[in-house]
Amino acid sequence: MKIYIVEDSRLARQELRTLLAEVPDADIVGEAAELDAAQEGIETLRPDLLLLDVQLPGATGFDLLDQLRHLPLVVFTTAYDQHALAAFERNALDYLLKPIDPGRLEAALDRARERLATQRLPAAAASGSPPSSKGADDMVFLRDGERCWFVRLGDVSGFEACGNYVQAWFEGQRPLLPRTLSALEERLDPQLFFRASRSHLINLRWIQTIEPWHNEGYRVTLRDGHQVEVSRRQGKLLRDQLEL
Repeated sequence: MKIYIVEDSRLARQELRTLLAEVPDADIVGEAAELDAAQEGIETLRPDLLLLDVQLPGATGFDLLDQLRHLPLVVFTTAYDQHALAAFERNALDYLLKPIDPGRLEAALDRARERLATQRLPAAAASGSPPSSKGADDMVFLRDGERCWFVRLGDVSGFEACGNYVQAWFEGQRPLLPRTLSALEERLDPQLFFRASRSHLINLRWIQTIEPWHNEGYRVTLRDGHQVEVSRRQGKLLRDQLEL
């Protein structure tokens, strides 16, 4: 995995080199401290992954992305969390806050490996295929009014329809997202999230108990205490998915 570092701080570049030295398949092909040098290096070396600071001398990391013809996968590395929404809108793979946590960096590299493996499939096999669904290790950006979260999808226990909105359940939070449950379901891995009812998507890994309920249905209790009723029809699908 060819990696290019764009970071104006010499100490921050050294920190990233030190962390990446412990990663066997990480090949640092170049680095730059400002926009022009970074653009030239990326277009010449064509890295797989860009570790990109938001604040550069006289410019931003977003300015650099706007000027690139060859656009690698991008992981932002920054000391500021207020740029997360803009990073998400640019389809950033991850958004790491300094000082960089080695575990978070390794998780971002894992996502890069998975994305690269998908991109390297034969073109004939990939043509016409729908966008890949988001799985447990994917990071998602959630916003409710002025509050924002960057959350690992596997840490979300479920989603509940609330009119034209969807409520997400994670870490005691319940933000409302401006989309329908059906639209959200299309983006999620069906092996992870199950449509328990017209109003609920539940994370199968969060199921704590399943008990018989009304009209030959079931009541599912999640590890965070949420309880969801599953109809007889959906209960059969749930059994089919969970049984050996």
